[in-house]
Amino acid sequence: MIRSLAVATFALFAISVAAHAKTPAHADEWNGAEINWRDARSGIYEAAHTGRPVIMVFHATWCTVCKRFRQVFKDPAIVAASRDFVMILVDADKEKEINGAFVQSDGSYVPRTLFIDSEGNVSDKLVGSDPQYPHSVNVDKPDELLSLMRKARHVFDVPPATQAPPGESHT
Repeated sequence: MIRSLAVATFALFAISVAAHAKTPAHADEWNGAEINWRDARSGIYEAAHTGRPVIMVFHATWCTVCKRFRQVFKDPAIVAASRDFVMILVDADKEKEINGAFVQSDGSYVPRTLFIDSEGNVSDKLVGSDPQYPHSVNVDKPDELLSLMRKARHVFDVPPATQAPPGESHT
């Protein structure tokens, strides 16, 4: 039921939104200079029309853990890997409708990182190591997120859009 609601919401946003990409509020705090963050509506539209998978990060401005998580997105490997995805940043407090549409069985905590295919299906294969909060990842180091990003390319069967830096492979 929850997955159906998320897919339906995903489809509605994709149909009802103009193609103009919008940068979400607070993107600059999440390394918006190097990561191409989208708001939910334009990001969902972009994913539906390009077939690229989505990484949707839910945060709150008051959340101290979210503030630590922001630093992970400054890592050069995360920046490079982000180019394979439509990156969506959602302020869970200000965008309650979107937050509610993507509440998983484990709750609406922040930060929450969802891997979503271009049709709006949240992956149950791309989760963090904490069984209580599976859509959370290590907020202090990029390793877990980067590992999930690499795995997502295989799960979603998407070739990388970026070239790996010399000496690093996209596996």
